[in-house]
Amino acid sequence: MSRRCSTLLVSLLALLLAACGSQLDPKTVSQVNGDAGGSGAAAGEAPIGGEVPVDGEVPAGTVPDASAGGGGAPAAGGGPAAPVAGGPPAAGGGGGKGGSTDGGKGKNSAGGGAKGASCAGFKNGPGITDKTITIGNASDISGPVPGIFEASQDAVRAYVAYFNSTGDICGRKLAIKTYDTRADAGADQQAYAKACEETFAMVGSMSAFDSGGAATAQGCGLPDLRSAATSVERSACATCFGAQSTNASQFQNAVADFVLKNYGDAGQHAGFLYINAGAAVQNAKGQVEAMTKRGMKFDVVQGIDITEFNYAPYVQQLKTKGVQTVFWIGAYQQSVRLRQAMDQQGYKPKLYLRDPTDYSPAFVKEGAGAVDGTVVFANFTPFEEVGSNKELALYLGWLDQVKPGATPGFFGLFSWSAARLFVERSIALGGKLDRASLVAQLGGVKNWTANDLHSPQQVGAKQTGECWRFVQLAGSAWKPVGGTKYQCSGLTKTG
Repeated sequence: MSRRCSTLLVSLLALLLAACGSQLDPKTVSQVNGDAGGSGAAAGEAPIGGEVPVDGEVPAGTVPDASAGGGGAPAAGGGPAAPVAGGPPAAGGGGGKGGSTDGGKGKNSAGGGAKGASCAGFKNGPGITDKTITIGNASDISGPVPGIFEASQDAVRAYVAYFNSTGDICGRKLAIKTYDTRADAGADQQAYAKACEETFAMVGSMSAFDSGGAATAQGCGLPDLRSAATSVERSACATCFGAQSTNASQFQNAVADFVLKNYGDAGQHAGFLYINAGAAVQNAKGQVEAMTKRGMKFDVVQGIDITEFNYAPYVQQLKTKGVQTVFWIGAYQQSVRLRQAMDQQGYKPKLYLRDPTDYSPAFVKEGAGAVDGTVVFANFTPFEEVGSNKELALYLGWLDQVKPGATPGFFGLFSWSAARLFVERSIALGGKLDRASLVAQLGGVKNWTANDLHSPQQVGAKQTGECWRFVQLAGSAWKPVGGTKYQCSGLTKTG
């Protein structure tokens, strides 16, 4: 059965996995990726270190990890329950990455600052004991692209550490059980089958092939508050939501409006190149359709085979057609290749506009001068603005404390957001907290920003967020274009 990924997420996965909901062999994935290795844990490596207390208790200021067994990568289903050491950072700590991590106050506090409901009537259940509430995270850690979504698992660990350092939910600390979905729909299903029995809810998960566990999660009533959903099946799951909300048949008007407002006639001479594989084809055509309806004109819409490494002919086509604005759907490695081909031919369009795939230190490093000037549209606060965003400072600081040297990421940011939303809604329910009540709560979430960590997301309605902003690479730094406020101008439905 064919499957279509959401418009944004196909771009972000950039065809690291080339198609949504279908199996690809590692060789094909490697071609799509440009042999990206990532910084994640390889098979056989533990995703996070730390001493494991033998008594199984939850010491104050630790990160309880129900899947840490003292070594080795957790298989789907994890190991025996045991907390992993990793207490809260000292005031002003954070290793210089996220600024002060001495804990947020008010809305930035771990519990959101709101008064919790009465805990009268609270009952234990799946994943809940007298001492802990166990949440799970199922993300792609190993597989064809090692570490592809490791940032999501790290972010949830970081939030658990933050929350446990300051509070509890009706007298219970949080524990986390991790699962490796290995970029495989079957592994995703196996993880969720175990999670139904072992956890209360799944939080911040991120998998390229997330269709596998969708029916399983819904079948057992398991709340699944993800970083984002990538498949139609996951979006249709009644108990599944994304901190980043998406809809496959919608595209934000902010992108076309930005081009037309800031680059004038360049919006009438656009080109759209994309990897000619899987859902990228559908999504490229959908984006072109949406932006054309908004007033742009495209002189070139062209797919490039994943086995093609010579981008010179495509650049020549853009030059010949007089294209002044260039879009690309593909991995950041391929974006670098395209920009280098442009540089070699002396082709300088007025605008090279990309999704957040290129918002990466690796893109900047590998592309060097050839990628300078790249503009990225984003629905989150750039990491460069950590000094003016308390929630971002908390995420980066606690991440560095729980896993020193870990690289923060776009999906990790939304996984932190998912963890915050889970905690705040659980506290609000108090003694009424159970799986069904939490799902009902999530279904009503509107305009969720996680304290301005990202643009408003329609979590309950599962609609694409309409608000976006833009940053441009200048040398080695990303700088705002058109201000730091989000541009919100509605959505266009695509076929």
